[in-house]
Amino acid sequence: MKRRLVSMCLAVMLVGGLSLTSMLEVRAAENKVIDGSELTHENESIGYDTKITRGVDLMAGYSKCTKLGEGKIYAGGTTIAAHVVDSVQVGVLVERAKEDDTEWSYYDGWQKENLNMNRVTSNRTLYVEGGYYYRVRCTHAANSDMSSSFTDGIYID
Repeated sequence: MKRRLVSMCLAVMLVGGLSLTSMLEVRAAENKVIDGSELTHENESIGYDTKITRGVDLMAGYSKCTKLGEGKIYAGGTTIAAHVVDSVQVGVLVERAKEDDTEWSYYDGWQKENLNMNRVTSNRTLYVEGGYYYRVRCTHAANSDMSSSFTDGIYID
C-alpha cells in the first residue's frame, strides 16, 4: 500500500514538473528576438563569444549589460588571451531597440587595448533614455585572433 502511494505521488510530481517546464518554455518562446538577442525584462544579461575565430592567442570574451535603475545601465566587455600577447583588445557597442523594431540602432561605443598583457576589460555606467531595450555587443581580439559576443536586450524604464 505504501509503495503504491509513493508511486502515485512521484507520478503526480513528474507530470506536474513536466507541465511546468512546458509552460516556461512556451513563455520563453513568446519573447521577441532581434538579431539573435531576446528582448527581456531581466536585470542582467551576459553574452559569451559564439562566433570565435580562434588561433593560438584568443581564449574567451564576453559582453555584459546590467540594469542599475531607471534610465541607468552598466555596459562592458572583457577579452581574455590564452597567454601574454602583444595586443589584446575589446570594442564595446551599446545598441537599443523598441519592441516593434526589426533591428538594433547604435547608441554608444568605445574600445580599449592593453599591450603585453593577457586580458582587457572596459565598462561604463551610462544614463540612457527609458522605454527601450538595450544590449551590449563586443568585438574581442588577441593579436590577429578575433571573436564577438552580445547580450540579450534588457528593458529600461
